[in-house]
Amino acid sequence: MKKIALIVFMLAVGVASGRAQESRQDISLSGTGIVEPFIASSTDVQVHSTPAYGALISYRFMLTPSSALEANYGITYQNSITYYANPNHYPILTRNEEISAAYVRSFTFHKFNPFVEAGPGVFIFLPIRNSGTKTLDAKQQVDIGGLYGAGVAYEISPSFDIRAEYRGFVTKVPTFGNAQFTTNKWYNIYMPTIGVAYHF
Repeated sequence: MKKIALIVFMLAVGVASGRAQESRQDISLSGTGIVEPFIASSTDVQVHSTPAYGALISYRFMLTPSSALEANYGITYQNSITYYANPNHYPILTRNEEISAAYVRSFTFHKFNPFVEAGPGVFIFLPIRNSGTKTLDAKQQVDIGGLYGAGVAYEISPSFDIRAEYRGFVTKVPTFGNAQFTTNKWYNIYMPTIGVAYHF
C-alpha cells in the first residue's frame, strides 16, 4: 500500500513539474506611454497632443511554442488634445482606454525572445470635464482600429521575464462629437511599453 501511494505521489509530482516546464499562459503588467502625432488636415484643422502615461495589462495563451493569442487592456491618466480651427483653439483633456486582441509570433535566442504582433482593437477617448477642457460639449468617442508591435522579452527565471515593446495603434482622429474638429485623417498612435510577465 505504501509503495502504491509513493508511486501515485511521484506521478503527481512528475505531472506537476512537467506542466510547470511547459507554461502555456502568461500575464504581464507594463507601464506605457502614448504619443499622438501632429495632424494637419485638408479641412484647415490642426491637432496637437501632449504625451500621456498609464498602464497596460496583457494575457497570452500559447498555441504553439512560438505563437500565441493575446488580449490587452490599457488606460492612460490624461493628456491634452488641442484643435486649432482658425482663429480659435480648443484644448480637451482626455483619458484613453485600449481594448485589443493580437496574434503574437515569437522567436527564441537563448534568454532573449523577440516577438511581433498584430490584431484588431478599440480605442476609447474619454474627455475630462474640468477647467483644462474648453469645449464642454465634448463627447466620449469609441473608434475601431488596428494594433501592431514588435518587442523583446528577456527571461530572468522560468516564471518571469522583462518585456520591452514598441506598439502602435491606427485609428481615426477623434472629433469628440463636434463636426468643427473633423480632419478626415488617421492617427498612428505610438505606445512604447516596458513591464514584467509571469508565466504559469
